[in-house]
Amino acid sequence: MTLLDFACYAFIAVVFIQVICLLFLFSKFAFIKPKKQVAKALPVSVIICAKNEAKNLKTFLPSILSQAYPNFEVVLINDSSYDDTLEVMEDFQKKHTNIKIVDVKSNEAFWGNKKYALTLGIKASTNDYLLFTDADCKPVSRSWISEMCSQFNADKTIVLGYGGYSRVKNSFLNKLIRYETLVTAIQYFSFAKSGIPYMGVGRNLAYTKEQFFKAKGFMGHMKIKSGDDDLFINEAATPKNTALSFSKNSITISTPKKTFRAWVKQKRRHISTAKHYKKLHKFLLSIIYATNVLFWVLAIILLTLNFNWQIILALFILKLILQYTIYGISAKKLNESDLIIFIPFLEIFLITFQLAIFINNLISKPNHWK
Repeated sequence: MTLLDFACYAFIAVVFIQVICLLFLFSKFAFIKPKKQVAKALPVSVIICAKNEAKNLKTFLPSILSQAYPNFEVVLINDSSYDDTLEVMEDFQKKHTNIKIVDVKSNEAFWGNKKYALTLGIKASTNDYLLFTDADCKPVSRSWISEMCSQFNADKTIVLGYGGYSRVKNSFLNKLIRYETLVTAIQYFSFAKSGIPYMGVGRNLAYTKEQFFKAKGFMGHMKIKSGDDDLFINEAATPKNTALSFSKNSITISTPKKTFRAWVKQKRRHISTAKHYKKLHKFLLSIIYATNVLFWVLAIILLTLNFNWQIILALFILKLILQYTIYGISAKKLNESDLIIFIPFLEIFLITFQLAIFINNLISKPNHWK
């Protein structure tokens, strides 16, 4: 058997694995519909942890405070900011009686650890139902709290939502950021729907206070400075206690990074956190990523050398058609349909950057909370 024969068989195996993933994993999210839940007026605490976010709070906090929900408070956590974050919070508090401020001072033992600040905010919250977002996030509708919290019931104590990024015209970086966010969401929604919940995003995430303390908060990974969202979900989520919220009105939109350097810095933190996931989750995610890399590398080599090109091209097109279909349906759910036409280009750039970031993380440790 020649090297090219081996590459051809490897490509067939890779496509087989990817087709299985698309048909039996990612389709779980693509083909489900949002469940219409009876509106609930659960008492909710919206928790926002902010470090040097004075400008963003002025811009985005009004969209939280104007939510059409009868019973909620907003817990604003000032995590040792050195700008005017605390003053901005206090100005809002003077105008809104449902704001509670938690001012976290510098603490040598927990300096720079967002999880410590969040823990103080959770303890200070009045209500048992907690809804998390970031200072630079804006709900797309006034029904955000209602949509997210409608998924809670006696069994469902964790709700995973979608936190997208705003669009920037004529920006490849913006498309890349949004595509990576979309792919990540397709993965964690599909895994959760398949009974293997492994992560959520702090831009749009909800769980009960009882669930938080039942899981002993962030104690299992307090020394890991990142992962207040995904590591907590990785530890606490089960097939029985996890619900999904992905209706159009449940989405939040954040401000994307404006430079590749800033985005890579953010992704370095996220990728470094993933190594602390459960073994099953790391194995499955590694298989998905490895087959993505091999698919493109082997396809380019074999097609360039015209080796069994009819078979290779047919398998290549088959995989892309399935991916366009399933990702397209999923993207429509999450209001990201404009990205689908660029899938081949965005995916090649994304897996290349992810590989570079992974190698960089092996050489030096990434920075964490601002």
